[in-house]
Amino acid sequence: MGRDDVIEINLAEIFMVLIGKAWLIISSGIFFALLCLFLSRFVITPLYSSTTKIYILNKEEGATVTYSDVQISTQLTQDYAQLIKSRYVLEEVIQTLHLDMEYDEFYNLVSISTPDDTRIVSITVRDSDPMMAMKEANCVREVASKHIQNVMDIDAINIAELANMPTEKYSPNVKRWGLIGGIGAVVAVSAIIILNYLMDDTIKTSDDVENYLGLSTLAMIPAISDEPAGKKKKKPGSR
Repeated sequence: MGRDDVIEINLAEIFMVLIGKAWLIISSGIFFALLCLFLSRFVITPLYSSTTKIYILNKEEGATVTYSDVQISTQLTQDYAQLIKSRYVLEEVIQTLHLDMEYDEFYNLVSISTPDDTRIVSITVRDSDPMMAMKEANCVREVASKHIQNVMDIDAINIAELANMPTEKYSPNVKRWGLIGGIGAVVAVSAIIILNYLMDDTIKTSDDVENYLGLSTLAMIPAISDEPAGKKKKKPGSR
């Protein structure tokens, strides 16, 4: 193929190819959607999420809260987040609750969020047991509050919200898994069909001869049967 050769892609033909394989595309989407639904519902261990919140204000004891105190507390929330997920705090929680996990594993189950322009820090813990998720979140809050007071020299940290008892699974989301599995299968199978069509350079029609070879066909030769000429079907009553 020369440099000036251009590969023409007929979108109408691709569309018709996909229509012809619609049964395969749809069945694949349904199969993988059901498979992901089964895995997310019966195989994967569900996780429950519990959140507690603390209110931190950096000020001297007995002093009036000023705008400067609010600004400083807001800027330090990222520091508080690092202290909450420190090895000291999480290992203390593991020992207190006798958790059967290492620091790195527990670290991935704890998340800290600090909404912009607020002095509230949210501590979220995920666990396969909803009761343990609540206990772990409250324990992280208690240990972290003492650790922050010692490190940052803060008089007190107020509890903005106690950890809740989760009633619904945090993950996996069954509907989302099924939707992703079905759509992913449809896209993947369609892509394979299109790729196979584009890579198929065999000549099937007279139009392909003109497109690929630049030649015009003079005549069409009918297909020849493989049945031997001497072997013909006998007419009824003949010997």
